[in-house]
Amino acid sequence: MRRALALCLFLSSPALAQVPGLGVPPAPPEPAAKAETSLPTPSEPAQPTGGEGEGTAAAAYGLFQRGYYLSALRMAEPLANLGDASAQTLLGEIYARGLGVPRDEAEAARWYGVAAKAGVPEAQFRYAMILIEGRAVPRDDASARDLMKAAADAGNPLAAFNYGQMLIQASPTGGFSDALGYFRRAAEAGVPDAQYALSQLYAYGRGMAAADDAQARDWLEKAARAGHDTAQIELGIWLINGRGGPKDPPEGFRWLKGAAERGNPIAVNRLAHLYKDGVGAPADRAEAARWTVLARRAANSDAALDSFFRTLPEADQKAALEAANRTPTGSPEAVRP
Repeated sequence: MRRALALCLFLSSPALAQVPGLGVPPAPPEPAAKAETSLPTPSEPAQPTGGEGEGTAAAAYGLFQRGYYLSALRMAEPLANLGDASAQTLLGEIYARGLGVPRDEAEAARWYGVAAKAGVPEAQFRYAMILIEGRAVPRDDASARDLMKAAADAGNPLAAFNYGQMLIQASPTGGFSDALGYFRRAAEAGVPDAQYALSQLYAYGRGMAAADDAQARDWLEKAARAGHDTAQIELGIWLINGRGGPKDPPEGFRWLKGAAERGNPIAVNRLAHLYKDGVGAPADRAEAARWTVLARRAANSDAALDSFFRTLPEADQKAALEAANRTPTGSPEAVRP
């Protein structure tokens, strides 16, 4: 569910956004970061067995972390009704994700909304996303912007990244300098999309006096190591070309091969070329042909690859098709024209 926003006016790669409106998918509140949706809901409510904090929002979060979602809800609900903003945020999370109860966007919006008014940064961020989406509540971009800024200024890294995008969307020519600081905060907090965005600001000199390829490559590598697929592809290309630092074709090949094996169509195309031309690895006509077939199936071939494939003997073409058919699930073998 990726969608282009203002940043894509200058980025050389796919869009950053992952939800309708702006930004990366909403994350759970920090205290619940380790909760797994696959954990079973106990048939009997699990309650803390004594100790300091029993019956508090912190205890409810503890139940949530251990996967006792329904018990967490039962403990948090009376606290939320008494105005405990942490409990309200927890209820918003439970209803938003449908943990232990049916997913209820309207109820999630209600609890996030009241917690946002109480100043909880996570609730402000989540309710801002709900306002942008405009499904559970009427869309309200102005209120969403105010809440996103409040959450960003309070230290929520995802809000910082999203607010940076809002600044650029509001001012595609002058918003980069204002967005730079917010992107940096989010990037330093480990948000991969922000790390990638910051790399692009450095690469193109947006919001700063001049471009800085060394800094851009450093942030590209951070985003790539965090699993950002577009960053992995760009880093691979930069390493092969020696942009922002020394050339390292074998390392660039490794990054592109990994992205291709995970099914990224751009990386599939580049990997076919690398095998064809012997860049970063020995030339391998059979592998080049296999990845050319996969590039075709991902609708990302090109004239050079098509020409290369046509020059192959019929037996080699047939072998390439068979090899492509054996490519493991997760690469583009299932993508047909």
